[in-house]
Amino acid sequence: MILLSHPTANQNVRQTALAFAEAGLLEEFWTCVQWKRGSLFDKALFFSDRARNELRRRSFSAELQPFIRTFPWREWGRHFSAQFGLAANAAGFFSVDAIYRSLDRRVARRLAGAEKKIKAVYAYDAGALESFRAAKRVGMKCIYEHPIIYWRKVQQLQREEAQLHPEWAPTLNALVDSEEKLLRKDEELARADVVIAPSSFAQESLRATPNLKASIQVIPYGAPNVVERTFADEANKKLRVLFVGALSQAKGLGYLLQAAAHLDRQIELTLIGQRVSPVMPSAAVLDRHKWIPSLPHDELLAEMSRHDVLVLPSLHEGFGLVIPEAMAQGLVVITTAHTAGPDIITDGVDGFIVPIRSAEAIEEKLNYCVADRKLLCEMKRAAQRKAASLQWQIYRQQVVAMARAVIQ
Repeated sequence: MILLSHPTANQNVRQTALAFAEAGLLEEFWTCVQWKRGSLFDKALFFSDRARNELRRRSFSAELQPFIRTFPWREWGRHFSAQFGLAANAAGFFSVDAIYRSLDRRVARRLAGAEKKIKAVYAYDAGALESFRAAKRVGMKCIYEHPIIYWRKVQQLQREEAQLHPEWAPTLNALVDSEEKLLRKDEELARADVVIAPSSFAQESLRATPNLKASIQVIPYGAPNVVERTFADEANKKLRVLFVGALSQAKGLGYLLQAAAHLDRQIELTLIGQRVSPVMPSAAVLDRHKWIPSLPHDELLAEMSRHDVLVLPSLHEGFGLVIPEAMAQGLVVITTAHTAGPDIITDGVDGFIVPIRSAEAIEEKLNYCVADRKLLCEMKRAAQRKAASLQWQIYRQQVVAMARAVIQ
């Protein structure tokens, strides 16, 4: 039996929890907020649409309800601070880091008095150290999912980017991580019995970890169910281009915006994601394009289906869940080799792989899509076929097989 812990429980975490629940392996699922759609709070007038959309991302399926345990106080503080326009200090009481550490300490207290039927704790990057320490004291196994790129590689890439484009430096959050936080991540890795990475690029980045004794297994994330669409040759319309993610240069956003500026009459660009800096991208840039700060997951998929191409030109991405999500909706994905793209996409068949830091390559591929709409339709159909072979059920089977091997 496994105790699973994650503060915000994004899509891959939910699929892991569901996998363990289906297999009879889940004992408890710890998170911060469990939101109920249609409740009085959900309909409350004092929530902005943006805040409500963010909170609706914290609702859970009925299958997980019996296992959920919440520790919500700091996370509520962060939401209400944002609701009233109060900026959270990066190291403050309601910071993301503080929320991760708070839940980690709560889970550690739970593990200290846990029944012997809990055999393992499954936790995530930056939120596992105290849980792992407690687990080791009582003889439990520690399964560590590292869904991002190892911090040393991230800092290297972001330092280079800050020098190349200093105007985007305020969006490169890894550059302000404390030494204490980074050493904490290394200790988490050192205490793990097995490390799970979602892509080959993520796995390779972790090989530089000091004192890592655990094996690194790649278990790629899945795609949502494919709803087949009819793709028409719309040569007389603008190409509908989508970006999904934090509005950060870590996601390569500046390079996409540069390419989009050259194709202004040929494409329509939609940006979905929250600002991480009040400076970049500028208000003028956001006004030029359609900008949606946040959407619940089902609405995000619906918005994807209204587009032709997803561009994710990340400098570093542990996986990039939006890649298979977009492919399932019939979008052609343009992404870099620093994502799960090379593991998923057949270049030129169901998507495109471009170098990092290349607005020219993004512009070239977008022009390719604009110029040959018949081929674009063929690539859309190929993207859906690829997504159909990457269903979440496969991920759930693989993560259950891994967990059984660890706790047997």
